[in-house]
Amino acid sequence: MTAVHHFVATYEPGAVGGHIAEMQKLCHDLGWESEVFTEHLRGLPGHDYRDYPRHAKPDDLLVYHTAIGSPVSDFVAGRPERIVVDHHNLTPVGFFAPWEPWMVHGLAWGINQLRELAPRAVLGIGDSSFNEGELREAGCKRTTVVPILIDLEQFDREIDTALLDRLRRTGTTWLFVGRIAPNKCHHDLIKAFAVYRRVYDGDALLRIVGGSASDTYVETLHEFVSALQLDDAVDFVGSVSDAALSAHYAAADVYVCTSEHEGFCVPVLEAMHHGTPVVAFAAGAVPETVGRGGICLTSKDPGRVAAAVHRVRSDPATRDALVAAGRRHLASFSLAESRRRMTAALEQALA
Repeated sequence: MTAVHHFVATYEPGAVGGHIAEMQKLCHDLGWESEVFTEHLRGLPGHDYRDYPRHAKPDDLLVYHTAIGSPVSDFVAGRPERIVVDHHNLTPVGFFAPWEPWMVHGLAWGINQLRELAPRAVLGIGDSSFNEGELREAGCKRTTVVPILIDLEQFDREIDTALLDRLRRTGTTWLFVGRIAPNKCHHDLIKAFAVYRRVYDGDALLRIVGGSASDTYVETLHEFVSALQLDDAVDFVGSVSDAALSAHYAAADVYVCTSEHEGFCVPVLEAMHHGTPVVAFAAGAVPETVGRGGICLTSKDPGRVAAAVHRVRSDPATRDALVAAGRRHLASFSLAESRRRMTAALEQALA
């Protein structure tokens, strides 16, 4: 029996974990054996990577999902089986070095491991053209692009209606969803929001939903907000339940992203699904993910970002056009289409 096994540093719920689970399901649907092997197992079914030799067969295909540096990558690199690298991106060291020096080793290790694995891989799969470019730079000879496998219907989850009632307000509500990390540049988001409050809507509110990836950076953001006298206008919500997240999207007037490094950016698709207009800085894979479904800015000058949000907020025709375009754009990320592309990629690797 054909076997396609998945290896990752940490297997847990989230964009990458969900992608791996969908890949495993796809493999099973194709009649292939497929298991997940990891160093850290958190809430999803899998095996310790050191148990793989008991399952190994000469014709196996091993899919390594890039992450922070891990013994799992070294283990895969030392195996004789064919290897595919599924690249979900690695945050460049420079973003974390000033804030969390302890993370530098893990990030640099992961980048070096990618460079070691890439030349050996029979195929490199990037979630985006941006990630595919990084695979080529790392030495992958054959590459392709397959978006993250995600069931868009999961965004139709139950909504916390009581919370939604509390979140609704008359002033403009900005929303950003994602872990608070230096590469996501929340400080630039806050700058643009401060301009918007001063120039367009003094009653506007910014909600930042997501847990911390750098406590030092989070503390500095709080100090920055206080220095701008925006403590009552910027809400650091933290991590929330799925039902609460749906409520935040439904209550928002615009989703704003000023991140400088994204390998894909799933929350953009989630915003489109909920009919929340998107204004984003065109960096990394963001232009590809946003497509024609939102406003992509080549500059994140605070005044320019604020003006774009004002246009969306003040012109119903613009807002409606963006919402409609976003929903059309979502079709290119349907699970059926991504499964078709992933099947073709894996068959190419197995040939």
